[in-house]
Amino acid sequence: MKSMRPERIPLFPLNVVLLPGAELPLHIFEPRYRDMVQSCLRHKSEFGILLSLPNGLKRIGCTAEILEVVNRHKDGSLDILTIGRQPFRYLELFTDAPLLEGRVEYQEDRPATASVVPTQELVDLYETCHTLVFGDYPKNLGGAAQASPSYIIAGMLPMDLPWKQQLLELRSEADRQIRLLAYLRDWAPHLQKAAAVREHATGNGHGFN
Repeated sequence: MKSMRPERIPLFPLNVVLLPGAELPLHIFEPRYRDMVQSCLRHKSEFGILLSLPNGLKRIGCTAEILEVVNRHKDGSLDILTIGRQPFRYLELFTDAPLLEGRVEYQEDRPATASVVPTQELVDLYETCHTLVFGDYPKNLGGAAQASPSYIIAGMLPMDLPWKQQLLELRSEADRQIRLLAYLRDWAPHLQKAAAVREHATGNGHGFN
């Protein structure tokens, strides 16, 4: 079924990578983005988030749906909670107005040749990394997360932006899981080593003079 999303959307360049299904809180203070939020709320529409780097914008981003306006401040700024919805590639940028807009093409995954489920190693590594980073055990990946568990796992962890961008640009859940597995295999030992150093530092009973 073809997406009914609009071909031209407002764009919000940020130093983040939004993934489908991942929640992202935002503080909106610039007037042009406050206007964008009000328009999206009024029309129940989405805006696009693109990773902005010193050398320019990445061409592939993700649309954001506003779930909630958490706070409206006296100075007019807003705290909102968004969630990633649909990957897109911009084909053309419109820079003649204060708010950047783009003509976009929505990105669909290739049909899977077989059912893709996260391997036990991927789940184990995710649980290990989550526990080492946040100090608690992650929630179950069941339910709706099973559609694209790679997005859910990557969205829950503070992974490097270039890696998250690579995942966003892959058009197959199997490819994303393979890439994510490689990342977590490399990352987990570093997290474990850092945790061991912290534990030794806090447990030796000696302070710095």
